[in-house]
Amino acid sequence: MRGAGIKPGITVTEKSPARLLDLSRLVSRAGRVPTGIDRVELAYLRAFLAETVPVFALVRTAWGYVLLDRQGCNALLDRLDGRVDWGKADLLSALRRKLPQTRQRAEADLRLISHARFLPFRLPRMLIRNLPQGTIYVNVGHANISGHVMKSVSHALNGRVAVMIHDTIPLDFPHFQRAGSVERFRALLGLVQRHASLILCNSSQTRNDVIRHMSASGQVPETLVAALGVDVPIPDQHVVWPVGFVRNRPCFVTIGTIEPRKNHMFLLDIWAAMVAALPVEQVPQLLICGGRGWNNADVFDRLDNDAMMGRHVFEISGLSDGQISALLQHAKGALFPSHAEGFGLPPAEALAQGVPVLCNDLEIYHEILGDYPVYASTQDSYLWRKEILMMASGQKIGQSAGKGYEAPSWRAHFNAVLSWS
Repeated sequence: MRGAGIKPGITVTEKSPARLLDLSRLVSRAGRVPTGIDRVELAYLRAFLAETVPVFALVRTAWGYVLLDRQGCNALLDRLDGRVDWGKADLLSALRRKLPQTRQRAEADLRLISHARFLPFRLPRMLIRNLPQGTIYVNVGHANISGHVMKSVSHALNGRVAVMIHDTIPLDFPHFQRAGSVERFRALLGLVQRHASLILCNSSQTRNDVIRHMSASGQVPETLVAALGVDVPIPDQHVVWPVGFVRNRPCFVTIGTIEPRKNHMFLLDIWAAMVAALPVEQVPQLLICGGRGWNNADVFDRLDNDAMMGRHVFEISGLSDGQISALLQHAKGALFPSHAEGFGLPPAEALAQGVPVLCNDLEIYHEILGDYPVYASTQDSYLWRKEILMMASGQKIGQSAGKGYEAPSWRAHFNAVLSWS
């Protein structure tokens, strides 16, 4: 369904002769724990490789672009999945001393497995030489959103451009953002509006937000809503529990980068209130899983200096999906008091594992999670504390402790996306 001012879509009767997937984000973050967006990019790589349509990948490196063919994409996936180790950094990578060592090694390997290498100004010529006319370019990671790239695909290949927008949080909640990120996102949205044939949206809310922001400045490209797939990781039983954690005491888990939007201060205040009011043995434990982000000095100070730390509250970073899954299996519930979300993968993953979820009363959570979580406004800390203590005692609350949540699947996602591409 298209809204007013939306560009008419192109009717596609045949699959594109080739797909060009941008993998710049994954390579730039080589060696780091994958974020939600990283996992989306990985899912697209796997899905495109599973199809018979020719697949290529474009990667922006410190020394220009690298083009991978199907063989190169498979070789890169082997490295990203850990089946093959990254090689040694070559001379070109070593000259970029500010790059993390793992990225130096990743870019060196890309040059070895590349189908073509070239400087940015040669992009149109390279596309014509190596890809068929009508190739579709797909960018789901935002690391290489470029007018030059999108125009090159459109003009040199007569191809189409599909870009995924995960949310419009930078524009809707600018006070939660890093310095300069609002302006960068606004510019990114403008480039997508001018050059994309299709905007992929992970939810109806994101689609509505994209249209709301873009409509003010002209026509909106065709949009397609396709919920992200939710993977259920296998618990890693070798997880190392933090020092001071007592395994026979109830615990809760919260997952996400420690940045203002995730609202960790709210949970810290709730735990401080429970510590002040309850005997030690009745205070549940809280595992905060995620790396430290930005603009959050007050929370970082609490994590560094509060007497609760190491006794009732524990900060853990750098965990794999399997390790987080193991923590969830031990927990009485997962807590998500975020002020805003673009999709909500962690609570969906928790529910898919049968873990009760208590979350803020956000529209996006209702869309993706349905009636399975316990919803409570973060304006009511008393209600949150009450629900947490009930969950800690093992009481079933609503559908939160029930089975049956059917998480969105990647199969359904790609059934929609691949029918367009």
